[in-house]
Amino acid sequence: MRSWALAIIFAAACFAAEDREAPPPLGTPKPFALPAASTFTLKNGMKVTLAEYGSVPVVTVNARMAFGHASESANQVWLSNLVAELMKEGTATMTAEQVAKEAARMGGQLEVNAGTDESSAGIEVLSEFTADAVKLVADVLEHPKLPESELERVRGNLLRQLTVQLSTPQAQADRAFAATLYPDHPYGRLFPSESQLKGYKIDDLRKFYADNAGAQRTHLYVVGRFDPAVRKTIEAVFETWDTGPAVKRAPPDPAVNKNLVLLDRPGAVQSTLRIGLPVKIGPAHPDYIPLEVTDSLLGGAFTSRITNNIREQKGYTYSPFSQVVTRYRTAAWQESADVTTKFTADSVREIESEISRLRKEPPDAKELKGIQNFMGGIFVLRNSSNQGIVGQLAFVDLQGLTDDYLKTYVQKVNAVSRQDVQRITETYLDPAKMTLVVVGDKEKIGDSLKAFR
Repeated sequence: MRSWALAIIFAAACFAAEDREAPPPLGTPKPFALPAASTFTLKNGMKVTLAEYGSVPVVTVNARMAFGHASESANQVWLSNLVAELMKEGTATMTAEQVAKEAARMGGQLEVNAGTDESSAGIEVLSEFTADAVKLVADVLEHPKLPESELERVRGNLLRQLTVQLSTPQAQADRAFAATLYPDHPYGRLFPSESQLKGYKIDDLRKFYADNAGAQRTHLYVVGRFDPAVRKTIEAVFETWDTGPAVKRAPPDPAVNKNLVLLDRPGAVQSTLRIGLPVKIGPAHPDYIPLEVTDSLLGGAFTSRITNNIREQKGYTYSPFSQVVTRYRTAAWQESADVTTKFTADSVREIESEISRLRKEPPDAKELKGIQNFMGGIFVLRNSSNQGIVGQLAFVDLQGLTDDYLKTYVQKVNAVSRQDVQRITETYLDPAKMTLVVVGDKEKIGDSLKAFR
């Protein structure tokens, strides 16, 4: 869910306040219709998916590469960020300015981003330039210049981002929460130190790219309106790329223990909370979609129980939310909130009480149906653009899901029962095993949080 605005719109249609006239009943959300797609593998091991979608003459060309933050060692944190930024700075035959002008000529802008389990390089252009867009992405992937002359400028930008992010209690809480859940894994290393980021040399970046990039670590997605003959262009420009290293992944095996981490922020008028735990199941597990439904009902929707409790009823916070944070073949559940300092312990207590209530009693049918309709609507919106389709196809491929995962997602959401929600909460969401991170004024809240140790 990208914004509370969408949540509010759908929630208003799903639920009626007791003291207001009920809106007309909703129809049953339609199953998601995945556009026809074909997937093939080039001789060097690179995978390609072509999916015709929409009526607007626009196409998205996006390459997903099987490396990112999860590929970094403890002394390489954010090295993938530096590599991604420098990949925009030209190729062996084109300067950064020429790359930008070529992208603009096609009506688009080249994007290169480092992610957790995958990084991406892509562009959205007018359909008539599909072949040219494929060639540009191929050039950037196969022949990145990674110029030393631009390293300090790019590094300076990242250093400023690092300083700004770590000045916020939200980033501080996220860093501590991840480090506690995944202490010996890249998932637990969200930010480098300033000295670490300053210490990377151009040879470090070039070696990292050489060690992690290549054809068999890449999946190219072409989604939108395009001439199917673009396959010939893809084969011509990508089949000469080196096979490169095999895909290598190491999912974590985190211990699930109760922890309290309190970070002092003297004078803070709010406390930033993170509470949750690893659930150790990925999207391929039959309990994953029921877990998503449970999350939405508990804290992931604007009308969820935790939100209704600590925002609407008690006014402790403005924007609490929960989420299932999904990584490669695993996930964690997390509730986040910025609460008024004097209500810090009360907020934690209410969050835990809502979890405990759902562990003991299933939700009523009307409440569950409202959440299911909300999720069905959000899912359709999420898949209403070329880039949305790319994201979902890439998710399916990364997680090793079957072809019908997206086609049957809405039906599976609607098939979750009241008893399923209770079972999922009881099985995976035990407050006695959760990590609690609080960033706030220790002098004012420290004593009240001792009960949660």
